[in-house]
Order: sequence, then structure tokens, then C-alpha cells
Amino acid sequence: MRDYKSLAHTRWDCKYHVVFIPKRRKKVIYGNLRQYLGEIFHELAGHRESKIEEGHLMPDHIHMCISIPPKHAVSKVVGYLKGKSAIAIARKFKNKARNFKGENFWARGYFVSTVGLDEQMVREYIRTQEERDKYFDQMDIFNP
Repeated sequence: MRDYKSLAHTRWDCKYHVVFIPKRRKKVIYGNLRQYLGEIFHELAGHRESKIEEGHLMPDHIHMCISIPPKHAVSKVVGYLKGKSAIAIARKFKNKARNFKGENFWARGYFVSTVGLDEQMVREYIRTQEERDKYFDQMDIFNP
């Protein structure tokens, strides 16, 4: 049986597969930043009553399976995660205490799809993303 959550007048189970990238898809997510982003994303998701069910941070993109209540728009939650995490990165790694105008660590768009009944398949895909990338890097089929 599925684990449904409740709001005042709603029983729900809304999960989304979300992918987004840093500006110009630069490979900048590693080391301390990678560890910090994992923590900050979980904290920020909680601010919007959401929960990151599964996630994986690659050097040049982020995959997550996130549970978002139906009272929140997916675009608002993803925008909040990207915006507040960019500010947190500027504070911690760029030594900026204020004046965040123009801080854009993340590229503008993102990918989202509903998970539905294929949740296990999506979670497995997110977990094995790193191995898949290594496999394709070895094959070098995308760089003729």
C-alpha cells in the first residue's frame, strides 16, 4: 500500500523527478560544495513542506525525487531551492554577506516529470546515474 500524506481536506502522494544544472553546465559540484548542497537542499525543501526522497549530485547536474504537497506549485518549490541555495553558496563559498543581486549559480531552467507508479524505477535511475555517466564517458560515444 502506498504511503499517502494528509492535508486538511486532501490525501496525496505527489512525487516529481527534478533535474537542474549549474550555469553553462560547468563541473563545479564536488568536495565541500557537494556535501553542503546535500544538507541545504534537505533543509530548504522542509521550508516548503516538501521532502527530498532520493537525490544525487553529479559534478555538472543534480537529480532528485522530491515529494511536494499539492498546495505548492512545483515551479515555486524548485525556484525556491535554486534561489536560496545560490544565496547560501555565495555566503559560504564566495564570502559575500549581502548584496546578492545578480547571483546566479544555477541555469534558468529545469526538467521535471511526475513519478507516478514508477517511483522505484526513477529512484534506481537516480542512484545509478554516476555509474551510467562513467560508462558513457568510457565509451566516448557523445564526443566524435
